[in-house]
Amino acid sequence: MEQVTENSKTQMRRGVLEYSILLLLRNGDEYATSIIQKLKDADLIVVEGTLYPLLIRLKNQGLLTYRWEESTQGPPRKYYSITSKGRVQLLELDAAWAELVGSIENLKTPTLNR
Repeated sequence: MEQVTENSKTQMRRGVLEYSILLLLRNGDEYATSIIQKLKDADLIVVEGTLYPLLIRLKNQGLLTYRWEESTQGPPRKYYSITSKGRVQLLELDAAWAELVGSIENLKTPTLNR
């Protein structure tokens, strides 16, 4: 039973990664290692290999862009930022999230008619 729960949680996390990345980038640019750490801190990602394909997909969709910046701590870093198209997508995901949470809360609330 515990394995089923972990698999379900993993699938749910994967489903909100795009939304989570756009949320992280709405307030400023981040490099991949920073994004990974913030997602790990929020218990939303456990392996780095999950993030890079998603960042590439979001960039190819025009939701993100990136720039290279020199680093004092090693090689240059690729900083990701949200585009105006990404901000529109984020607003749509905000609305979808609110609707989904509302629907789930309705299902969780017992009613006399059920």
